[in-house]
Amino acid sequence: MFGNIASFLSSGENIAFFVFALMAIGGAIFMINFNKVVHMVVALALTFISLAGLYVVLDAEFVAFVQILIYAGAISILMIFGIMMTKHQGEEEEPKRPVHNTLLIIGALALFGVLFYAIQNVTLPAGEFKAAEDNTLEIGKLLFNQHVLPFEIMSVLLTVAFIGAIVVAKREED
Repeated sequence: MFGNIASFLSSGENIAFFVFALMAIGGAIFMINFNKVVHMVVALALTFISLAGLYVVLDAEFVAFVQILIYAGAISILMIFGIMMTKHQGEEEEPKRPVHNTLLIIGALALFGVLFYAIQNVTLPAGEFKAAEDNTLEIGKLLFNQHVLPFEIMSVLLTVAFIGAIVVAKREED
């Protein structure tokens, strides 16, 4: 059962994948468990950067660059500005629930056990992946030829969301 793990960790690429995956999961767990919003944003940025590392390991350099540029940079900065520009009252801490936390840990460990067992016993077909010579060029061709309509609709949706955020912030100010 553990022979698959030893063979998986025999290459440096797989070790890097494992480390980045653990960092992404850890950042997400920290983001959920922190109480201060700024700490949550830093943990979320760690998750975004770890995901970019995963994309590099998977030979998707363009997606990794966009992940860092958009998510780790712009969205994290936007969240910090949003935190700084809004008023925060003294937040009350939630009461401790030891039974709830115990059941949560048991459930998480059970889910991990089931996933571990399933992953160890699955047989995946061997296949050869042929990556394009220039990922960015291929993404550009697909984006502006085959998927131009969804791309434009997404830009309109983001513009509407931005205007909606301004309207909501203006109402909160009044």
